[in-house]
Amino acid sequence: MVLVCEHASRHIPLELQRLGLAQAAAEEHIAWDIGALALAEELSRRLDAPLLAAGYSRLLIDLNRPLEAPDSIPPHSEIYPVPGNRELSETVRRYRQDCLFHPFHQRLTQLLDERQAAGVPTRVVGVHSFTPVYHGRPRPLVAGVLYRNAGAYAGRILDGLRRHGLEVAGNQPYAIDPAEDTTVPVHGDARGLEAVLLEIRNDGLRTPDAVSAWAERLYPWL
Repeated sequence: MVLVCEHASRHIPLELQRLGLAQAAAEEHIAWDIGALALAEELSRRLDAPLLAAGYSRLLIDLNRPLEAPDSIPPHSEIYPVPGNRELSETVRRYRQDCLFHPFHQRLTQLLDERQAAGVPTRVVGVHSFTPVYHGRPRPLVAGVLYRNAGAYAGRILDGLRRHGLEVAGNQPYAIDPAEDTTVPVHGDARGLEAVLLEIRNDGLRTPDAVSAWAERLYPWL
């Protein structure tokens, strides 16, 4: 198994002045997947699985979006305008692609190539979190498992979580779309590997104990 956390960090270099965002907004879910890195690290430890995690905010460039997607470098996110991403020159866009996007995906490709060459069976699991309220609408689910071709694998994870009495669903709160997603379509489906994204509601990842509880629920089924 290879774990991927594309939205692990909210880091924005100081010289970019938080992309014009207020401090509070730059710490919110628009900048990163809150709690996702802590969960990914705990799963990596328990499963003895390699983890590739982003070191910069998704607002600089979203590592799980195709470069041609409108929100690859989002000019706004949910209810928040992102002034520092508006009217960017092609030079700036290319710089972010070359410094952030391409190295991340090249490293993931290299890792998967090495495992394939060594005959190591591999699944790709992305670790994400989502906000409990989006555009003013509450989200009752506590978790989702997103997939395209790995329905059986995703179903096993969902069934395992339901044994804990949790309200979970497949392809919620989002569905995988090759026009909007990169990790599952490119690094999983295109290689013939089982690939899923875990989406955990972030109010369940706010403390170390909560993160450990989610890891305990998930790892037997991963």
